[in-house]
This record gives sequence, C-alpha cells and structure tokens, in this order.
Amino acid sequence: MQGLYFTGIAASSGIAIGKAQVNRPRLDDVIVRKGVDVKEERERFQRAVQAALQDLIQITDEAKNKLGASEAQIFEAHQLMLQDPAFVESVLQAIQSEKVNAEAALQKVTKSLVEVFEAMDNDYIGGRAADIEDISHRVMTHLLEKGADRASQDVDGPAIVFAQDLAPSDTVQMDAEHVLAFVTEVGGKTSHTAIISRTIGIPAVVGLKGILEHVREGMTVIVDGVDGKVILQPTDEELLIYREKKELWVARQNEWRDLIDKPSMTEDGVKVSLGANISTPDDMENVLANGAEGVGLFRTEFLFMNRREAPSEEEQFAAYQKVAALLQGKPVIIRTLDIGGDKQVPYLGLPAEANPFLGYRAIRIGLDHTDLLATQLRAIVRASHFGNVKIMYPMIATLEEIKQANQILERVKEQLQKENVPFDSSLEVGIMVEIPSAALSARVLAKEVDFFSIGSNDLIQYTMACDRMNEKIAYLYQPYHPAVLRLIKGVIDAAHAEGKWVGLCGEMAGDPVAVPLLIGMGLDEFSMSPASILSIRAMLRRLSSVAMKRLVEEALELADQAQVKRLVESQVSK
Repeated sequence: MQGLYFTGIAASSGIAIGKAQVNRPRLDDVIVRKGVDVKEERERFQRAVQAALQDLIQITDEAKNKLGASEAQIFEAHQLMLQDPAFVESVLQAIQSEKVNAEAALQKVTKSLVEVFEAMDNDYIGGRAADIEDISHRVMTHLLEKGADRASQDVDGPAIVFAQDLAPSDTVQMDAEHVLAFVTEVGGKTSHTAIISRTIGIPAVVGLKGILEHVREGMTVIVDGVDGKVILQPTDEELLIYREKKELWVARQNEWRDLIDKPSMTEDGVKVSLGANISTPDDMENVLANGAEGVGLFRTEFLFMNRREAPSEEEQFAAYQKVAALLQGKPVIIRTLDIGGDKQVPYLGLPAEANPFLGYRAIRIGLDHTDLLATQLRAIVRASHFGNVKIMYPMIATLEEIKQANQILERVKEQLQKENVPFDSSLEVGIMVEIPSAALSARVLAKEVDFFSIGSNDLIQYTMACDRMNEKIAYLYQPYHPAVLRLIKGVIDAAHAEGKWVGLCGEMAGDPVAVPLLIGMGLDEFSMSPASILSIRAMLRRLSSVAMKRLVEEALELADQAQVKRLVESQVSK
C-alpha cells in the first residue's frame, strides 16, 4: 500500500510535509436581479472599484516591502487594469442595457473576458485570465460587502494550501511560517504566482488537474517542489524517505552557501563566469546574495511594461547606473528593448499578429522606432561611465541589422562627446544568437561584434519549430536534441575562431543536464536565475573539462534527446 501520487510542474523548489488546507472557490455565483435602479447600481459599482483600488495600493506597498519593486509590478499592473476605461465601461454598459444589478453585470463581463484570454493558444497570454479574475473578485467582495479575503489569513497554522488557482495577490500575502507549500490545479512555471512563490521561498507544484477531487482537509501531504510530485496520505515509509530527502535538501543548500565567494571553475581548473538574469535593479539583492560574477542579461523591457508611456532617458539611466554601480566592476550586459511575442507594450500601438514570435519584435522594432532605440542607447552608454557595462542587441537575424544598430550607437556616442558627457569609449557590443540564421552565420557575425550570448529558449523553439508556450507540443521543446547541440557548438567554435567570447542566457544555463555539455563545448559564460548559481557552481567543481569534451563528441553522434540525456546522466553525478 502506498500514498496517492500526482505529478505536476515544479514551480518552486523545496520539500514540505504537513496537513492539507483546501481552498474551494471563494464566491458562489451571484444572484441576478433585474429591473434595478440603474443609477444606484452604477454608483455601487464605481464605489466598489475605488475600494478595490485602495486594496491594491495597499497590497502593492506590501509587495514592495516583502518582495521588492520588481514583483510589485504585478499589482501595479492590476491597478492599471482596474482603471482601464474599457473594463469599467463594459460593466457600466451592461448594467445600463440589461438593467441588472452590478454583481451580475460584473460577473458577465468577467466571464466574457476570461473566455477570450483562455481561448488564446498561448500560455502566457492565457495566464492573464487569472489577473482578470483576481481584480474582478476584489471588486465583487466589496459589492457583496464580504471584504477582501486573504488566502494567507485563512491558513490555520502551518499547512499546505491546495486550490484550483491562487491569484498573485493571494500569494504575495502568504507567510512562509504559516504556508508550508501550495499546490494548484492550474498554472505554469512562468505564471506570476509561480514567480512569486520562488521569490518568497515557498515550495510549489502547479498544473495538477483534478487533485481537488482527491485531497481532503487535514489530510497528511508531501509536496516535492524539486521533482514536481505531490503524495496524498503517504505511508510511514514514504514519510521517512521524504523527511530524509528534506534534510538532504537543507544540508545541500547550506553547503552551497559556502561557495558564494568562490570562483566558478571545473575540477581541472578551467574558469567560467556565472552571471545572473535580472529584470529590474531591485533583483540585485538576490544577485549579490548568491555570489553572481556579473549580470549576464538585464531584460530592460520590464522597465517599459505595465505603464502608460515609455520611460525617459533619465529614468533608464538611473536604473542602468544603479546596477553597474552595485556590481563594482563586475560586468552587466544590458539587452536593448525586446518586446513583442509574449511581451506587449500597449502604448506603442503594435499591430496584432498571427505569428508574434516570428513577427515585429525586438531589434526589428528598435530599427523602425530609431528614436526609441537611440534614447535607450544614450542611457546605457552614459551608465557605462559607472561600471563594466556591455550592450547587447536581441533577435538578430542578419549582418545588416547589426550594422544598422551600430550606426545608431555611433551617432549616440558622437552626440554625447559633443555634450561632454563621460562614458566608456571601449564598451563592448554583442548580440543574442537565438535565430538559426544567426547561428549558421556566426563566423561572419563574429567579425562585427565583441561577444555572443546564446538565447537558448528561442533558439530551441525556432530550431524545432515549436512554440514553447504551447503545451500541446511541449514534447518538441528539446534542449538536448543533437540538432540544437550542434548549432550551439557551432556558434561557440565560430566565435572562438575570431577571438570572441560566448555566453548563454537561456534556461539551459542553469540546467544540470545541459551544463556538462556546455562546459565540454567551451562556453565561457553562463547566465541564469540567481537562485541557480550556487548549485551550478557546486556542480562545475565536480566536472572535468577534458572529460566533458569527450562527452560532447559522443553526444553529437546520438540520434535523439532521450539518448543524450541518458548519456549525460550515466556519466555525470548529480
């Protein structure tokens, strides 16, 4: 006899053992009342919106104090959504035209919007349905005079929370002392809730459809956020196994802390650089706390999102300068604006596209909106005076795009010289290699730049013709496929032949199966989530670069990803 096993998506690492608390749907369907006083209902709705907005302002402040400004942007976005005239007017119009109570109108509009988002064949955009439901629920609680409920306050002592879904505003208010872990039926690794769970350090497994039918209040549960497993009613033997696994996990975390100030090198003395990916300057606390040797990717688009207009040159300069100064001479690679695809900026008025990941995005927008790119480049170049700053262009497909971007950069430098603004005249310029055409032209492109950074996430999806957000074809997203590995090795070899260095800033950089292969290929720099740095540094110290070169030679002769993974796991201890 054994416990009931479920396997989902490991959203946040860690292991928890405790009693289940089941959060059922929070509000029943509202009662529809017709023939109401339209004016009164419209006023009720508007008062509820203002009350909900005050809730969100308070939650935003709480999130800034608890998580930092980067994660608080989620709730700033919720404030903007709640003030969106299109949303508010839709509800007011429904009250007016159908002469129904505000609750019924809000429910109808919300369901309609959620259905539209969920019908989109894109996990990121579909995930915004949860945001709509969250702000709608907040307004509804005020209409029903129930008060804004908080999932974390409902937890009776240390417990593992189960829910169909958890809104970001629920997650941010969770206290790690009361919530041991959480499990949801929906969600993915890139959802806002998953991101927040990793930030506050609560183990989480998401995407477990149907688990609410099996779990009961007070039931003993194991949550394995490392392997994405949940065990209901485990046996004594299973509890013993996971208590030992939890102790090992904690001990390993403490062991990794000893490596914060150690260099990143292989067993045979080959040094590499382990950098961090960040979205805003507020992420730097985790970067420094985990011993990063620089920032390998500063995703500047997050400075442009969840707002009504583009950030000014001064605002951008302040952000870039702060990161450069905090790093105290360690490098920061600042990527120019990479919007489009799953990252939209409404105020730019970008057109809707049938294939946004293959469309008008990243450097293509920058070369079209040269004022936007030039303003950003001015801010980056000015920041170079305060640290080791490098510039990187995203989504490069052709040599001509590099030349056009560099022409704009040179004009910016000339302007700053005339204005007597100091900057590093020798700052390096590189490109993201994430399109097969760039990978196959790497030898030519390397002559025009100082470095490459391989964007493995996009390179994989373009090589395999696989939308990485589409769960129906998730099996095709294969980072260890020999075709992908050959492209990556070809890029590294081409760059080294021209005396240039190569980094990688996609998910592969922190993947324990990919890292040995990348070491064997001669990758110079790895950039990853700050939380992954110490575990990868520990792994590097057990690897021989010579043995990994032989491993790569063998892997490139294999037929598929499964064979490559088995090969690596058989030769490399975890």
